[in-house]
Amino acid sequence: MTINEEQDEIIEEFSDFTEWMDKYQLLIDLGNEEKPLDPKYKTDSNLIDGCQSRVWLQADYVEGKIQFTAESDALIVKGIIALLIRVLSGHTPSEILTSDLYFIDKIGLKEHLSPTRSNGLLAMMKQMRMYALAFKTKEG
Repeated sequence: MTINEEQDEIIEEFSDFTEWMDKYQLLIDLGNEEKPLDPKYKTDSNLIDGCQSRVWLQADYVEGKIQFTAESDALIVKGIIALLIRVLSGHTPSEILTSDLYFIDKIGLKEHLSPTRSNGLLAMMKQMRMYALAFKTKEG
């Protein structure tokens, strides 16, 4: 699936709910479905700066594509990173760097997050793009 197809699917899933409490529950469920991050990746170097809660992000470059895995100690944040992984993982660095993550606005996520969580979301997206840039440079 392309990045945009994945985003469209997420928008569709969230459109089933009108109440934000239901959308938060969906986020929590998505986060709980993620496999726990291997403890060897729970290092300070994998912690994302700018997040109020702790978020560890691991990126592996496999056959030209980036595989992301992550974990957070906060339920909603775990769901947010699960969505980002679903959209971006398994794509090339170029695809990630040129993607427009429009699903965040379309599902109303940004406007329903506290300022600190919103900053954390931006920090997670920035870190994923930094990994993509680093791997793209290595391809060079």
